[in-house]
Amino acid sequence: MIKVTENAVKHLRELLEERDYSPAEKGLRLFVSKGGCAGYSYSMKIAEPTDSDEIVESGGVRVFVDRESLPYLRGCEVDYEDSLNDSGFKIHNPNAARSCGCGTSFEPAKAGQEPSYDPEMDGTACAEPEVSERL
Repeated sequence: MIKVTENAVKHLRELLEERDYSPAEKGLRLFVSKGGCAGYSYSMKIAEPTDSDEIVESGGVRVFVDRESLPYLRGCEVDYEDSLNDSGFKIHNPNAARSCGCGTSFEPAKAGQEPSYDPEMDGTACAEPEVSERL
């Protein structure tokens, strides 16, 4: 199950209201794709659910995860962080062996293997995350 923090619920509700969307029709689509500086990257967009989505409801808003992304995201926490140098929805993922300094890219954990240090993972080689809409 995916957990959505109260702060993420609050900001998602505000985002939907700003764009004049009803939480009954749209929510936050969270998905994983190959790429990024660590092998896989998180992506998000405001979207409608599909029949094959896992739907997480929290505080009157919904998060949608497609079947292909679910194994990488099961047990994660969606939060919203607001800091001087970086604000937005953040994923805290127990399935990541390590994450890049950018916070949008990760390497999936492999059973029985300890991840090694990779200097490419310090965030200096990061690119902007791929998102359909700026969240």
